[in-house]
Formats: sequence, structure tokens, C-alpha cells
Amino acid sequence: MNKKMIFMVLAIATVFGLSGCGGSNNKHHNDELVTLFLVDENGYSYGGIPYKCDSMTRWETTLNNGEFTFLPPDNCLFDFDGLDGVYGDSFDDVVRIVDYTHDGKGDIPYECALFGVSSTYGDGSFDYNVDDACVFYL
Repeated sequence: MNKKMIFMVLAIATVFGLSGCGGSNNKHHNDELVTLFLVDENGYSYGGIPYKCDSMTRWETTLNNGEFTFLPPDNCLFDFDGLDGVYGDSFDDVVRIVDYTHDGKGDIPYECALFGVSSTYGDGSFDYNVDDACVFYL
């Protein structure tokens, strides 16, 4: 009887161990998510920029490669605190929104707290002021 009980416990533990108890180490995947990138005029990434989109419950930061992910039609707020801005003839900290092939995402409407309302240029760049916060209507 004891051997049968030990065998049964080991069998159940083995089944759960091999199946992972139904859990998963993967994050929830959604096929509708879109990934874009923040880069400068030379294609170098802007990692660590705080942002929050409508579909998110908390603030995130862009990854080291400038990557950010959202669920269309999200409005995403980016905090460019610490950047010098781009306006008129001043091209201090150019930020571009691009896809994985580095093609610029033009005509994205946006509104910045200090700069105002506009849309991104054909190369994905946009105007903003020093330490601005901008909402992009993605």
C-alpha cells in the first residue's frame, strides 16, 4: 500500500512538473499590438523615455533600442523632460518615430504641452519645446 501511494504521488508530481501546472513564462501576446521606435536624426535610439498609452495601466519607458508598444487607436503621452527640443532653426534633440525598418512615420497628429498641436513630418520627426510632454494620437 505504501509503495502504491508513493508511486501515485510521484506520478502526479511528474505530470505537473512536465506540464508546468498550466502556467507560462510568456507575457500576454496580442496580435493587434504595434511596435515603433524613437530615434534621433542619425538613427540612434532614445531609450528610457517615459510613456503611457490609453491601453496601459502604468507608465513604461522606451527600451534601450527606443522601442515602444501600443494598441491602436491609442493616445500615447511621452515625457521628453531633459531633452532640449526642436523648434524652428534649433535642432538640438531631434526625435523621430520610425518602424523596424527605420522608415519615418509621418502625419501622426500630436499635441505638446508647451509647443502646441501639429503632426509628424514625413521622416517621423516633430517639433517640441525643452522638457515638453507630448500626446501622439496613434
